[in-house]
Amino acid sequence: MYDILIVGGGTAGLTAAIYARRAGKTVLVLEGTGFGGQITSSPLVENYPGMKAVSGLDYSEALTQQAQDLGAETKFGQVQAVRREEDRFVLTAGKKEYEGKALILATGAKHRHLGVEGEEAMTGRGVSYCAVCDGAFFKDKETAVVGGGDSALQSAIFLSGICKKVTLIHRRDQFRGQDADVQVVKSRENIELALNSQVTALHGEPLLTGVTLTNKDGTTRELSIAGLFVAVGQEPDNQVFADLVDLDEAGYIVAGEDCLTKTSGVFTAGDCRTKTLRQLTTAAADGSVAATAACRFVDGQV
Repeated sequence: MYDILIVGGGTAGLTAAIYARRAGKTVLVLEGTGFGGQITSSPLVENYPGMKAVSGLDYSEALTQQAQDLGAETKFGQVQAVRREEDRFVLTAGKKEYEGKALILATGAKHRHLGVEGEEAMTGRGVSYCAVCDGAFFKDKETAVVGGGDSALQSAIFLSGICKKVTLIHRRDQFRGQDADVQVVKSRENIELALNSQVTALHGEPLLTGVTLTNKDGTTRELSIAGLFVAVGQEPDNQVFADLVDLDEAGYIVAGEDCLTKTSGVFTAGDCRTKTLRQLTTAAADGSVAATAACRFVDGQV
């Protein structure tokens, strides 16, 4: 029996583990794929306070080691089921069960990919899923954003203040994002719209040099760019916890800045919850909030 079970070994989950261990609680962090989360694929992190520059992999390894050094147990395991008993929560992962007095869900979310050949290989070599994270690497260069929602529009606006030119690529002729953002995009002289178009090929080795755009009428054209920012949505993986928490229509756990869910003793942190900004800093903040709340629950203070 652990004091606190944490599902997810990204920034939110590992930060929660650090705070819980410093509060003297026994902690198990279960991670299904790899500790560190999405940031491990980023070649450079320059926007985390106190760190001038570090690779995403080095950052993740240091964070994982910090949690382990403080006494948090870390195990690989994909959670397949969860149930609540009188005074505990029981997680099933593989053939094993783990029990805890409190539960923190920090399952994160993964970026939807385009599915174009070479996309995985060029991630971090010109292909990115976060304009705020990586935009500065493309200062005064030509870039493109793929998507038609709020995230894509805001990414294009953000990049237009950094890059020489930004092409906003959308498969339809109308954007799904807020009209205010659409108007800003249309007003920026260095943002070009490529509507009714999709990216069908990536070019360059080892760094991205351009893409092929295919219009819905079948015509194609080549676009020379140094950076491609994919903003076609994210996919949370929270369905297994649907009996314990409320999920919004996109599958995110409904919770505010207090990281509380509808179930007493269940908390959530990081990209898996409803929020407006998904960054390392906000994930770390969630982790500390959720862990503090979980510790109070274990101590019978709430």
